[in-house]
Amino acid sequence: MESFPDDLSKRFLNFVIGIIKIEKQLCKTYSGRHIYGQLFRSGSSAGANYEEARAAESRADFIHKMQIVLKELRESHYWIKLIIFSGMIDENEATEFLLKESKELSDISAKSIVTAKSKIFKNKSQV
Repeated sequence: MESFPDDLSKRFLNFVIGIIKIEKQLCKTYSGRHIYGQLFRSGSSAGANYEEARAAESRADFIHKMQIVLKELRESHYWIKLIIFSGMIDENEATEFLLKESKELSDISAKSIVTAKSKIFKNKSQV
């Protein structure tokens, strides 16, 4: 059985793979290429920064890197909503997956940050 961090790593990878799969549909127009580029950068950055967070040197470093992950996921979520709501791509299984996964990964990342911060404050109050 995989650990939760390993499972989360796979989810980040699958998220970016999902983004890659919609490239051909988006890159037919200037605006589509621009928005796809923004989505690809933010979506792939989230996964890369999650891997950095897993190797954090301290709890504070972990929190900082996870805040970057959360920022990038929120940006990705925005671009996905723009793609769907503007009709650039008809809502389908791929876009539904990306929208749902960006929200779930954001929620998980936010909760990880809150938990890590609470452990810092707990440790400080015990001293």
